[in-house]
Amino acid sequence: MVDENLLIKNLQILKNIEDETGCKILLAQKAFSMYYTYPLISKYLCGSTASGLCEARLGKEKFGGETHVFSPAYRKDEFDEILEYADHVVFNSVNQIKKFAQVAKNSGKSVGLRVNPECSTQEGHAIYDPCAEGSRLGCTLAQFNESILPLLDGLHFHTLCEQNSDDLEKTALAFEKNFGKYLYNMKWINFGGGHHITRADYDIPKLKKIITHFQQEYNVDVYLEPGEAVVLNTGFLYTSVLEIVHNGIDIAILDTSAACHMPDVIEMPYTPPLKNADKPGEKPYNYRLAGPTCLAGDVIGDYSFDSPLKEGDVLVFEDMALYTMVKTNTFNGMILPSIVYRKNNGEDVVVKSFGYDDFISRV
Repeated sequence: MVDENLLIKNLQILKNIEDETGCKILLAQKAFSMYYTYPLISKYLCGSTASGLCEARLGKEKFGGETHVFSPAYRKDEFDEILEYADHVVFNSVNQIKKFAQVAKNSGKSVGLRVNPECSTQEGHAIYDPCAEGSRLGCTLAQFNESILPLLDGLHFHTLCEQNSDDLEKTALAFEKNFGKYLYNMKWINFGGGHHITRADYDIPKLKKIITHFQQEYNVDVYLEPGEAVVLNTGFLYTSVLEIVHNGIDIAILDTSAACHMPDVIEMPYTPPLKNADKPGEKPYNYRLAGPTCLAGDVIGDYSFDSPLKEGDVLVFEDMALYTMVKTNTFNGMILPSIVYRKNNGEDVVVKSFGYDDFISRV
């Protein structure tokens, strides 16, 4: 379930930043592609970003505004179609620029290069760190070739994941040291995503200061493309207890699977927030919550409760809009959860339900 009131609250924060600084904020569809909400979100944001052909088409057809696309490597057989949807095309390497940039320019598209400032600000999540050693994402200074400068309209960096503006500040300084001199002759800079702007402790004044600095120093448009910040804390996953078993600890088997319905819990990994529950030991009754698939590791996490769980109890996982729907899968023939939209008048709209046909169409 996605709650419209909570979504609007986030959008108002982002719109305020756009209005006060003149920057352009885009929805990163890789984190949230529930296009039922696009008519609302597009009233606040300037466009969308895509990671390839299908997302680019979705953004162009359902969101409108500007459509930006980035891929580590483009497929030749898809590139002409991508140009039908994209306004900005961002490349990952000098070689990709040489292969495709002139074609994009001839089609009237704005061309950018993703760079790697080689400034890692993350701890413990190398899978989400584009500046990790050996990263394939972004052109380092050693790989950069000034011969491509006439083809470039802008530069792009994306190094953050669920981080505050102090980490953006460090990254921006590293970017300027390595690539700042090239920005004077360009039209735009894209700060990428990973900015947790709508989090309660996010330092918005510092973000605005960084944006203004780049605008004034380099005379460029500034783009940001958050995904999580748009829908942070707006979504919920409702599940019920199917059975309780015991093996050293009490284990509640739910009708929700970490592997199928919230795979980010396993990939990140992290323990999602659960309404009316705490960490193990903080309340009297402790349970491990797990899914119904055959995967032994289909475990959501350990929690404590005020009273014992029983079959049929409904549990509500929080902050489930981001990355959840876009990563779901039908492993084990698991049926996907229905997608519900709670309008600001309290009405619940079932946007989509799933069944056997969705499973069989994928195998």
